[in-house]
Amino acid sequence: MYEREKKIDCGPYREIDIIPRSEAADDAVRKRRRKRLRVTSPKQQGLNDKNAKRYLLQLLNGNFGAEDLHVSLTYDGESLPETVEQAEETVRNYLRRVAYRRKKLGLPPLKYILITERGSRSGRIHHHVVMNGGIPRDEVEMMWTAQRINWRKVGTPGYRIEQLGYVNADRLRPTETGLEELSKYLTKDPKGKKRWSSSRNLERPMELPPADHKYTRRRVIQLATLPPEEREAWFRRQFPGYRIIDTRAEYYEETGWHIYVRAWKKGVG
Repeated sequence: MYEREKKIDCGPYREIDIIPRSEAADDAVRKRRRKRLRVTSPKQQGLNDKNAKRYLLQLLNGNFGAEDLHVSLTYDGESLPETVEQAEETVRNYLRRVAYRRKKLGLPPLKYILITERGSRSGRIHHHVVMNGGIPRDEVEMMWTAQRINWRKVGTPGYRIEQLGYVNADRLRPTETGLEELSKYLTKDPKGKKRWSSSRNLERPMELPPADHKYTRRRVIQLATLPPEEREAWFRRQFPGYRIIDTRAEYYEETGWHIYVRAWKKGVG
């Protein structure tokens, strides 16, 4: 057994894992690990899985910030789709409308993460979209409709848009840990059914070449058992170009101590 330091970057956001590994487990992948690798995206069907939640947080922190939006989209009784597939077609039409509006306004292309959820109790379908900002929030909300919008008439007396249901666009509010609170909110209700997708132009988490044998087992045990503020100070010295926002140590009976670190590149995030 030996200790591996694994780093995953998504934009200015970095996660560092220090985990025990065995030589035998690495034989099959040793050559592949010598270069940067795109982290494998979890399957659409699961946002309840621990790795899927972690991947979602990496995407959120790496691609979105305070100028961007979280849009909640629901259906009223007349518009409620019968299946998740029908709902996803409706929300994709909405995203196409937003993308076209961005193009007309001369804004950068639409970037988004879409989560479609069927509630565990009500069974009602609704959506959450995290998207890049630029379009006024009232326009983002207005486009949740099956109508064709005449933008020249928007705001004139008597011109109304019938929406598909309740819609609300809020600006994102990153904290010290970025969009972790939003990520937790989006993955709540483990009994509910969730599917997710994203635009292709997102920056994806990338796994850097690992650093093996950088830490001894004794060093890992020492770090894991330090008070959190002392462990954080130690990692600040190891990664001077990054602002350490969280360190966590967990013990597993089969393998021993695992250490997890989260950080922002200095000057960003």
